[in-house]
Amino acid sequence: MYWEEKGAANSERTVEVALARAKELGIEYVVVASNTGNTARLCLEQGFKVVCVTHHSGFKNPGENEMPEEVRRELESKGVKCLTTTHLMAGLDRAVRMKFGGLYPSEIIAATLRMLGQGTKVAVEVAGMALDAGLIPYGQEIVAIGGTGRGADTALVIQPAHSHQFFDTKIKEIICKPREF
Repeated sequence: MYWEEKGAANSERTVEVALARAKELGIEYVVVASNTGNTARLCLEQGFKVVCVTHHSGFKNPGENEMPEEVRRELESKGVKCLTTTHLMAGLDRAVRMKFGGLYPSEIIAATLRMLGQGTKVAVEVAGMALDAGLIPYGQEIVAIGGTGRGADTALVIQPAHSHQFFDTKIKEIICKPREF
C-alpha cells in the first residue's frame, strides 16, 4: 500500500492496514512511535500487545519529555508499555557530529534507511529500541509503525535484532509507506 503524501494524514489508515496484516500473520506485538500518544491510542483494544516508543527526554527541549505524564499514565493503564530512551541511531554519534562535524556509522545507517522514507527508518529504530529494552520477545516477527514528522505513515513486518547485532534485523514486509518523502 502506498500513500500519495507523507505524514499524519495517513495515521488512521496506516494503523488499520498494519493491524489487519498483523492479524493475518498471527503477530502478537505492535511497536509504535508516538510522542503525543495519538498513534498509540489507535492501536488500543485491537487484541495486540502494544509498545509505544517516544522521543528521548530532551529531544525537543533540554530536560523535557514530549509525552505528557498524564498521557503516559493513560496508555499504561490500558496495557501499553511506554519506552523513552536514547534513540538507536543517534546517541553519541550525533553528539560527536554536532560538536566536531563528520558523519558516523549510525547516521550512515539512518540515512540509508531514509532512502525508503523517514517512517521506515523510524519503524526499524523503534523496533530495535523495544527489543533492547526487553519489551518485545527476541526472535519474533512484530509490526512496527513509524512516520514522517507527526503521525504514522509507514508500517513494517520486522524481526528486529538487538542493537549490537543490528545487521541481523530482517524487514520481512513493507505493509505501507508514502511514495513521496
